[in-house]
Amino acid sequence: MKASTTDPLDTEHIRADFPILQREFDGTQLVYLDNAATSQTPEPVIDTIAEYYRTYNANVHRGLHQLSQEASIAYEEAHDRVAEFIGASGGREEIVFTKNTTESMNLVAYAWGLAELGPEDEVVTTQMEHHSSLVTWQQIGKKTGAEVKYIRIDEEGYLDMDHAKELITDDTAMVSVAHVSNTLGTINPVSELAELAHDHGAYIFVDGAQSVPHQPVDVEAIDADFFAFSGHKMCGPTGIGVLYGKRELLESMQPYLYGGSMVRKVTYEETTFEELPWKFEAGTPVIGQGIALAAACDYLDEIGLERIQRHEHELAEYAYDRLTEFEDITVYGPPGDDRVGLVSFNLDSVHAHDLSSILNDHAVAIRAGDHCTQPLHDTLDTAASARASFYLYNTRKEIDALIEGIDDARALFA
Repeated sequence: MKASTTDPLDTEHIRADFPILQREFDGTQLVYLDNAATSQTPEPVIDTIAEYYRTYNANVHRGLHQLSQEASIAYEEAHDRVAEFIGASGGREEIVFTKNTTESMNLVAYAWGLAELGPEDEVVTTQMEHHSSLVTWQQIGKKTGAEVKYIRIDEEGYLDMDHAKELITDDTAMVSVAHVSNTLGTINPVSELAELAHDHGAYIFVDGAQSVPHQPVDVEAIDADFFAFSGHKMCGPTGIGVLYGKRELLESMQPYLYGGSMVRKVTYEETTFEELPWKFEAGTPVIGQGIALAAACDYLDEIGLERIQRHEHELAEYAYDRLTEFEDITVYGPPGDDRVGLVSFNLDSVHAHDLSSILNDHAVAIRAGDHCTQPLHDTLDTAASARASFYLYNTRKEIDALIEGIDDARALFA
């Protein structure tokens, strides 16, 4: 039976679904705090993809035999399940399966951007964007002549919305924004930005890679024109991403990948393309991954995203409070009670890479580097940072293990 949204998470029960969390290194149990990069995969999702390969592995939309029919139905229904998960009432026609968020971003940038942008247009994004957004629009701007502008962040890591209102004008064609910063943990006001974009006749693309796994998302309530996320950050497999687009926009766009499956009729002179979403899924698609992604949606819904969000919020606040106890630790981003379940920080006189290596000796896995946000780190005046990121199976005890490892690193470099 599905738990009430007010019930706390039973982390011990949840952790039993993730056998990798039982791994030990030199007798010390793994503490996995790198969930913003990739989450772990529970047994029900592993079982789903294994069942596909064991019992009905076949290509979709190409065969009349039983295996192909079963695979096709499961693959199509996976689109419907994902649409339901993010509140897309248009169903499968508004859900394109890609290999990750980055490909989803590039699909829109090339299929829409190259056709619609010109030297008179502007793309507005933010200083906290992941490279998948920043680099993509930067390069499309170079190809089309469109100017790319960046909304500032303030000292606490929030978007400067007054600056946003200055930048988003009638010359703006696209606003591209991360729903949640993968470095700062900031939750951006995407609904407000969508309204601002639409008031000026612009579209909005929301990068939901760090939001969909951790909180309820309704793309229609946000009024996003495009929205993207990845399966491997939400208990799903690698190699599967999602692009949501409003139907009328996807219908107006031409594909940017061509080949099998996405065509209806081909002659030596002309080609007509399949209906949505298949015209954007050229070649053999991500069949097993897509079916397993639907299982990941089931898994998260069964536990309850409201409960997951509350659990992670408590962990983030606890980690923030523990880290800010020390004068030699700099924490980036908003206060602990106003961020998602990740904390980026630096320990004085210890490079983030060295800290990560020492923590690895304690079986604590974190991320160290620029987190694919080099320009943001330049703004923060640091080359790199350490990042601990939490998910539904993490505990306060694991954050305590992180602090103990930091204490050892401090002593080693004293």
